[in-house]
Amino acid sequence: MAKIQMTTPLVEMDGDEMTRILWQMIKDELLSPYIDLKTEYYDLGLENRNATDDQVTIDSANATLKYGVAVKCATITPNGARMKEYNLKEMWKSPNGTIRAVLDGTVFRSPILVKGIVPYVKNWTKPITIARHAYGDVYKNTEIKVPGAGRAELVFTSEDGTETRELIHNFDGAGILQGIHNTEKSIKSFARACFAYAVDTRQDLWFSTKDTISKKYDHTFKDIFQEIYDGEYKTKFEELGIEYFYTLIDDAVARVIRSEGGFIWACKNYDGDVMSDMVATAYGDLSMMTSVLVSPSGVYEYEAAHGTVQRHYYKHLKGEETSTNSIATIFAWSGALKKRGELDGNTELADFADKLERACIKTVEDGKMTKSLSLISTCENPVILNSLEFIQAIRGTLEELM
Repeated sequence: MAKIQMTTPLVEMDGDEMTRILWQMIKDELLSPYIDLKTEYYDLGLENRNATDDQVTIDSANATLKYGVAVKCATITPNGARMKEYNLKEMWKSPNGTIRAVLDGTVFRSPILVKGIVPYVKNWTKPITIARHAYGDVYKNTEIKVPGAGRAELVFTSEDGTETRELIHNFDGAGILQGIHNTEKSIKSFARACFAYAVDTRQDLWFSTKDTISKKYDHTFKDIFQEIYDGEYKTKFEELGIEYFYTLIDDAVARVIRSEGGFIWACKNYDGDVMSDMVATAYGDLSMMTSVLVSPSGVYEYEAAHGTVQRHYYKHLKGEETSTNSIATIFAWSGALKKRGELDGNTELADFADKLERACIKTVEDGKMTKSLSLISTCENPVILNSLEFIQAIRGTLEELM
């Protein structure tokens, strides 16, 4: 069978530890035999990031802007222990954060649903995608420990020297202070990415804040979303028969729990951080979550939602067998290939990516899975496979589908 041809390269970002091992297995077993794979390769493994003073991460992000689609392996964000382990020059920043800043992107996380892995919320029969704003709020905060009695004020000094002041609190004893901020530019980018992704995936979009309490900060988010929806996306939504829906965050939580799923839930930074983990756990496993970074200009970067599976990597280094679930990493590749196919009008490539995803799901539903999946599956007497055997089983199912 002739290999499927690609007209435009993908940006390929290699990563760290066990996911790096799986990355090569996936290419060898599931991609290269069927596709004349064209990628612009960047090694984002921690050793190479250290050797290039992290320039490779910036280069990969800029290449993504150029080509429009990227696929990324999980990477290490170093802490003190990692600095010592890898003999690093400095504690390099999160590659995801660097790429997100260059792309001005929003992260969308969605579960992969498989029969036999039942969500803890039984009525969730469709995936819920969390869209998380990735700038500002508590993650860019400034904090003060108040030593004793005194007056705390919020002060803004404009370029011409004019001051605006608001009383925060008159302290009669020790306490704490926190200042957070956001920018209209970032909020607009977040809103446009959410609306564009809803149109692209033909899903309803929910957005929630606490504007009844935060009448300027959160209300600004609400107003910007409504402005952009009315001015740029309302007609598109109506044509597709999808809905934009705003509600308070506490009301949204109640509605989400009672829902059947099947929508995008856009959240501010902290809300998205918390709710994405809640949704991932409720659906079953982080290893069954996809993650897509979308820029307001329509650039896409696909990856798995989980980390580098460090514990399995150390077992692998000792020559011990591992049973690591690679589905989310395979879906990163299939998502990127599908988007590349859509953008290039390459239906053969997009169809292959769709079959690859179906092969993953069917393999698990047929009772062949990794150890971690067997622990949450209702399948009786599953066949537990090691990391490579599982990928090879998916290849067997893919051959049947093709």
